[in-house]
Amino acid sequence: MEAAHLLPAADVLNRFSVRVESGLRPEQVSGARERYGPNELPTEEGKSLWELVLEQFEDLLVRILLLAALVSFVLACFEEGEETATAFVEPLVIMLILVANAIVGVWQERNAESAIEALKEYEPEMGKVIRSDRKGVQRVRARDIVPGDIVEVAVGDKVPADLRLIEIKSTTLRVDQSILTGESVSVTKHTDAILDPRAVNQDKKNMLFSGTNIASGKALGVAVATGLRTELGKIRSQMAAVEPERTPLQRKLDEFGQQLSRAISVICVAVWIINISHFADPAHGGSWLHGAVYYFKIAVALAVAAIPEGLPAVITTCLALGTRRMARKNAIVRSLPSVETLGCTSVICSDKTGTLTTNQMSVCRMFVVAEAEAGSCRLHEFTVSGTTYAPEGEV
Repeated sequence: MEAAHLLPAADVLNRFSVRVESGLRPEQVSGARERYGPNELPTEEGKSLWELVLEQFEDLLVRILLLAALVSFVLACFEEGEETATAFVEPLVIMLILVANAIVGVWQERNAESAIEALKEYEPEMGKVIRSDRKGVQRVRARDIVPGDIVEVAVGDKVPADLRLIEIKSTTLRVDQSILTGESVSVTKHTDAILDPRAVNQDKKNMLFSGTNIASGKALGVAVATGLRTELGKIRSQMAAVEPERTPLQRKLDEFGQQLSRAISVICVAVWIINISHFADPAHGGSWLHGAVYYFKIAVALAVAAIPEGLPAVITTCLALGTRRMARKNAIVRSLPSVETLGCTSVICSDKTGTLTTNQMSVCRMFVVAEAEAGSCRLHEFTVSGTTYAPEGEV
């Protein structure tokens, strides 16, 4: 139900044809569940291992290396004599580099696969509702709550769905909704209608949002949104809908790969054409075909030599080292190239309290009066270590 904050509580109840005393009937619950689905954020279908491996070979430079390794391998099959064994060294080395590059990329993505699913941690497992099939308040799984359910919340509870407050059963009701709005202190709620149609979540004092925590008090509310229709669910949908963009480094590598492929193609063709007059030399047994194949091998050797085989591995290693350093700072990096994007960032706009800071003030210095006389006062100064609420530190 949209804009529930604009309506009086009685009108919201009438919209769902529900009474506070009895709650929804079983047939109403079944109908709502069939219409709205379960009250949970859907699990994102992760990419298969095979898809992650293929993604590592999407860069143009990597594809050029793969093509060079394939051509080198084919030519090595036609080598004769003592050079047969050594001819396979080059394609094998290139393939080992590409495989190592792919392993690092897949490992990094697998380690951070749960980044987008972190929001599911804010979903409560259980909720308390009033329904007509049982007297009083009953506990149900949070995923079984449907729009129209009368939900009871109390201090320490996690709100199981977006609720329009109906009745506050304590002197005050305060809610910690920092995960949604970033507000550093708990917010006092009430049941009156908010008449401003442009009100943002911070202004909707008569609403409780899914995933937020009750800091103090006790109240009843009617569920107006569940699953992806909640404010938390909308954030989840926006995160899943983000289109990946090529990072500056990836664009530069693609540009370099295109220029390199053109240059290599021109050089290979030029070398082969320049030596057409030598195809039938006696050194090649007088066979024009043998001469053509010989100079084709030379052109391919030049192409492979011009390709920086170690560049993808070096880039991947450097980015992986960057992600390890960020992981030690509790920053999860899902895609390796995003490390480079962060390095190119010159301005970051962010809320401070609870985002850049922990929203936990702590004492670092304190003073005790040692002597106090008329017109003068001598203090003892103490330095206190420790930066959180944890009882750790020294004076």
